[in-house]
Amino acid sequence: MAQALTALTVLTTTDSAEKAEALARGAVESRLAACAQISAPVTSVYHWKNAIETAEEWQVLFKTTEACYAALEAHLTAAHDYETPEIIATPVVRGGAGYLAWIDAETVAP
Repeated sequence: MAQALTALTVLTTTDSAEKAEALARGAVESRLAACAQISAPVTSVYHWKNAIETAEEWQVLFKTTEACYAALEAHLTAAHDYETPEIIATPVVRGGAGYLAWIDAETVAP
């Protein structure tokens, strides 16, 4: 296992499989993420505008680098139709050397 200080996973959610695929494809085609994985529907329970809401959502997990994060966040914010989209980045603290090298090779920071 190799240490990775620059790899990130970035999570967002949206309200349909089609929107999730569009967000995933747009980020990968733009080389802002090496990969995006879409998870089947999840149930989200959250506070929104003084009410508790429940919604079915699709999660999209992007594999990217710190160097691409700002551009990926801007891309997701522009492409997303939520007023306040979930965009959460988590550093990858350990990972397979080959996989981490692949993430670096497949992403291009603007």
